[in-house]
Amino acid sequence: MRFLKLTIAYDGANYVGWQVQTNGVSVQAKLEAAWQKLTAERRRITSSGRTDSGVHAEGQVCSLRTESRLPLETLQRGLNAMLPEDIVVVLCQEMPREFHAIRDAIAKTYRYQIQTGPMCNVLQRHQWWYVPPNLNLADMQTAASYLVGKHDFAAFQTVGSKRKSTVRTISRLTISEEYERFGSRFLISVTADGFLYNMVRCIAGSLAFVGKGREAPEWIRRALESKDRSNAGQNAPAHGLFLVNVEYPIEFM
Repeated sequence: MRFLKLTIAYDGANYVGWQVQTNGVSVQAKLEAAWQKLTAERRRITSSGRTDSGVHAEGQVCSLRTESRLPLETLQRGLNAMLPEDIVVVLCQEMPREFHAIRDAIAKTYRYQIQTGPMCNVLQRHQWWYVPPNLNLADMQTAASYLVGKHDFAAFQTVGSKRKSTVRTISRLTISEEYERFGSRFLISVTADGFLYNMVRCIAGSLAFVGKGREAPEWIRRALESKDRSNAGQNAPAHGLFLVNVEYPIEFM
C-alpha cells in the first residue's frame, strides 16, 4: 500500500464545490473518476477541506492510499490527461502512511480578489468580485489589523455553522492594490490555522464595506468583539475566493 499527497488547482466556476454532492458535479467526483479510470481503483480522495460552489483553488491538497505501482510522474500525467481542462494535478508525492490532508494541516492561505472602478472587466468576471465605487485601501488595512491574532470569529461565520470552537488565529492578513485599465484590483490575503464556514468571504465583504466608507475601520473591531454574525458585513461572492496553499509540518512537505 502506498500513501500519496496530491496538490491540485481548479477553476470552481462549473462545480458545486469540492465535495461529492447529489445536486451537481463536484471537483472530488471528477478527480475520483479519473483515478478509477487510470488505476482501476475506486478510492475516496480526501482534501484538506471543502471549498464551496464557485470557489477556486491554486493549491488544494488531497491524500489517498493506493495499491497502484505506477510511477508518480505517470500518475500525474495520466490524471491530467483524463481530467477536464479546469482541474489539474500540480504535484504528486509519496507520503508516510500516517499523512492525512485534513488532520495534518497546520495553516491555510486564502486570497480574495476585488475589482473596482467605473466598469467591470468582463474577461475576469468569474474570478473577481466587481465593486463599482472606489475603495479606501488605508481604511481597509486599518480594519484588517483588528482581525490579526487569536480571536473568537463567531461574528465572521455563516449562521448555523456547527463548530466545537469558533476561536481561530490569523497570523497574516494583507491587502494590496494594483491598477489596471478598468480601475483597481484589491487582493486580500489571509493566513490562519483554520477557518470557519464562509469566514474569508465574510471578512472580505466586511472590509469592502469599510472601504466604501459605510463604516469606520473600528467597526470591524466592534463586530469581532460582539461575536454576533448580524454585526458584520455581507458574505462576498464565492467566485472571488481562491484557496492558495495549505501548510504542513516539514515531514509532510
